[in-house]
Amino acid sequence: MLLDTSFLIDLQRDLAGGRPRGAARFLQQNAEAAPWISLITWMEFAEGYPAEREEACRFFFSRFPVVFPDLAIAWRASRISRALRQAGSPIGDHDLWIAASALERGMPLVTRNPRHFQRVPNLQILSY
Repeated sequence: MLLDTSFLIDLQRDLAGGRPRGAARFLQQNAEAAPWISLITWMEFAEGYPAEREEACRFFFSRFPVVFPDLAIAWRASRISRALRQAGSPIGDHDLWIAASALERGMPLVTRNPRHFQRVPNLQILSY
């Protein structure tokens, strides 16, 4: 399964003992499915960290393998973008890359924001 940025934010809050968002529980309930993140999610999440906390950010990421964009993902993102634009319902570029990564790798996308991704044909979305 591919984890969206919203999931990582909620997981970080859950692990820090903040108001539970359900991300940690979702991982426990789905322990048989390997959690991955895309490089785009990595970038979006890391943006929230100040430079002096880079080590903490990298440590948080160390538990997740990363899907790196390649030509197949780029082509898939271009097809999704084209179809959604022609339908008059485009989504943001980062979401295109994340959705294309999930589709190309055959992974469901785990997100708190299914509305952002539900327009992407054939994308399996898991909410928590």
